[in-house]
Amino acid sequence: MFATYLVVTLLASALNGSAAAANLIGHEYPKTEADRNRVPRSWVRPLGVLLGAGALGLLAGFVVPVLGTLAAAGLVLYFLGALGVHVRAGNFRLGAWALFFIVALAALTVSLAYHR
Repeated sequence: MFATYLVVTLLASALNGSAAAANLIGHEYPKTEADRNRVPRSWVRPLGVLLGAGALGLLAGFVVPVLGTLAAAGLVLYFLGALGVHVRAGNFRLGAWALFFIVALAALTVSLAYHR
C-alpha cells in the first residue's frame, strides 16, 4: 500500500507543482485558459500559489500525514471550483481538468486509505 501512496502522491505533487510554476512564471497557457474561462488574468498568479501550496502540502504529508490529506482535499475542492468556472463560461474542454481532478482525487483516496 505504501508504494501506491508514494507513487500517487508524488505524481499529484509533480503535476500540480508544474501547473503552479506555469502560473507563477506567467506562461501563456494559464493566461489563455483564464481568458477562455472569463477569469481575470490578475487571478492567475494567486491560483498558482494555491496549486503550489497543494503540491507542497502533499509532500509535507510524508512527514505530517494530516497535512497531506488536507492538501489533497484542498486540491479536490480547487478542481471542483474550476469545474464550476468552466461550466459557467461554457467551456467544455475538460480534458486537462479531468486529469488534474482525477489525480487529486486519487491522492486523497490513497492518503485516507493509507493513514487509516
